[in-house]
Amino acid sequence: MPRLIGAAQTVSSGTQAEQITTFNSTGTLNTQTHTTSVTYLIVAGGGAGGSSNDGGFDQGGGGGAGGFRTGPAPVAGGSPYPVVVGAGGASSAGSSASGSDSSAVGITSTGGGHGAYQTTVNAADGGSGGGGANYGDLTGGAGVPGQGFPGGTLPGNIAGDNVGSAGGGGASEAGFSRGLPSSPTPANDTGGYGGDGSPSTITGSDVTYAGGGGGGAFHPGFGGAGGGGGGGGHPTSAGPVKIRSGDAGTANRGGGGGGVYAYPATTHHGGAGGSGIVVIKEPSVNFSVASSVWDLRTVFRQVKAGDWV
Repeated sequence: MPRLIGAAQTVSSGTQAEQITTFNSTGTLNTQTHTTSVTYLIVAGGGAGGSSNDGGFDQGGGGGAGGFRTGPAPVAGGSPYPVVVGAGGASSAGSSASGSDSSAVGITSTGGGHGAYQTTVNAADGGSGGGGANYGDLTGGAGVPGQGFPGGTLPGNIAGDNVGSAGGGGASEAGFSRGLPSSPTPANDTGGYGGDGSPSTITGSDVTYAGGGGGGAFHPGFGGAGGGGGGGGHPTSAGPVKIRSGDAGTANRGGGGGGVYAYPATTHHGGAGGSGIVVIKEPSVNFSVASSVWDLRTVFRQVKAGDWV
């Protein structure tokens, strides 16, 4: 039998177990020795719901969900990879921010856009876009293809007292301008629902992420499935009443915050966006290793069998 320099070796085989690592905050992924590819879930921080500080009838649009991405990626075994988990957009009276990006293993998801509010603040683009608002920018922000959908856009020339604002976009659908399409002709004082997010079973459980925030209105809009916060509403209205301030998006789901129902106070605000999450799944790997030189025939057989590492 032809040989390279050194003695023939005996195959040492084993199985590297599957490993799932969840990051709720920024950290470092250390891959296992024999890992060459992973499956990832990367969700960015959601955008805040639109706010107002003038005490008028400015209703805020819902915040867009953080970008949602999942799929395979090549990696090197036994190596460190930085992981960034994006924060949700902050909110206060008269101020709303978009969410921050999340990233890992060379993949980046874009933070969700904040909702529109007052007369000069447009809905922001993002992983999913923020919703349009009455007495302001009626047009929803754009989403990033493959990560999320746009925020809801209000029909033209409908600004007025108690006119509801639109919901933010989610990972699986756009935000709505008024309630839901299945609603029987939603009234103008009904906020748009946030777009629903997308499910993932990467952790072993079926969890939905990246729902858009609901629009603020006299009758506020619900947040989308996947952590979207409900919009703020009048205390006497039916539905998901938030006593004027919007609900925050759910932490580590990347949900958008709900928009504000401003009247009559100046201290209410849109809900903050929910923080993102990163989950990395390393598959189980069967491997063969040796500590010295192999003869060429054994190398050939191991390569053919898919056991050469």
